Amino acid sequence: MNEERYNRQTILKGFGVEGQQKLALAKVLVVGAGGLGAPVLTYLNAMGVGRIGIVDSDIVSLSNLHRQVIYGRSDIGQSKVIAALGKLKAQNPNNDIKVYNSFLSTKNALKIISEYDLVVDTSDNFPTRYLVNDTCVILKKPFVYGALHGFEGQVSVFNYQGGPTYRCLFPKMPNENEAPNCNEHGVLGILPGIIGNLQALETIKIIAGIGEVLSGKLLIFEALQQAYQKINFKLNPENLKIDRLQDYYEWNDPCSIVTTFDAKNMNKLLAEKAQIIDVRTNEEFENYHLPNSIHIPLSELESKMSKINFNLPVYLLCQSGKRSETAFRQLQSSYPKSSLFSILGGLNRYQISCS
Repeated sequence: MNEERYNRQTILKGFGVEGQQKLALAKVLVVGAGGLGAPVLTYLNAMGVGRIGIVDSDIVSLSNLHRQVIYGRSDIGQSKVIAALGKLKAQNPNNDIKVYNSFLSTKNALKIISEYDLVVDTSDNFPTRYLVNDTCVILKKPFVYGALHGFEGQVSVFNYQGGPTYRCLFPKMPNENEAPNCNEHGVLGILPGIIGNLQALETIKIIAGIGEVLSGKLLIFEALQQAYQKINFKLNPENLKIDRLQDYYEWNDPCSIVTTFDAKNMNKLLAEKAQIIDVRTNEEFENYHLPNSIHIPLSELESKMSKINFNLPVYLLCQSGKRSETAFRQLQSSYPKSSLFSILGGLNRYQISCS
């Protein structure tokens, strides 16, 4: 261990030389070398994680550069894992970096992940997340989750010390047409940096055994208001019984998706005085809200369901549509026969349509 290189970490009370040694011995797999992967890889490598694996088969494009800050113009057209390898080796030549120039699949997931202590999922699609989850359950490996949607990001830790899995929070995969996609909806360049660094932080905490890990907690960050909130969720023991991978991980049929209502048509709901449940934070609601909407923060939804009339259609609203999807799933599990809708695009989409 290079004592001078890591001096500012090893003198930190509660971390010390012991924490640094744990990093040096750790083996971490990062699935995805894009917007979230760039900060995760940069900081895990800089801080001295001894072995890092990178799985990705994509190439660098010009449209990546505003957020995938590990790459530059000279990397355009190159394999992401090869380009990242060069940058990481230049940054810290002492670490062992192994690259897999392929996407994670049912053919390689068990073999690759079995070689690592934990997985950081920085992918941008649901099939990969479910594949990572099921593989980690089978192999009893924790994984650190991160996701982006509009101006929001999410972070959590799944399958940690027998804790909840990804399927405990998101039991069923959404339909492909309903899944948020940064190619269609865009992403603010700085947001992957924030969420990726939070993922890296959770990874360091797991390895070093410090702090409180985000197990059973979903951290939601809303960039425009600099607002954080945590949502608690519980383990469904059935989700720990996975003992084999599915034959394929693809998008489910439309019957399993979140039912949505386009925010562009919100004026129709307002005219009809429909039951709109705003699940944003208190600060967001006080700053701006729709007339006659009912405010129940997502963090309080489970305890305040009595405020909702489930005999009427329920329209769930947040800033971008991400939290309303989470609220949809929570309510659907308790009231499966109710008429629920997540307002697609949320207030962001509604306000743009009104401008």
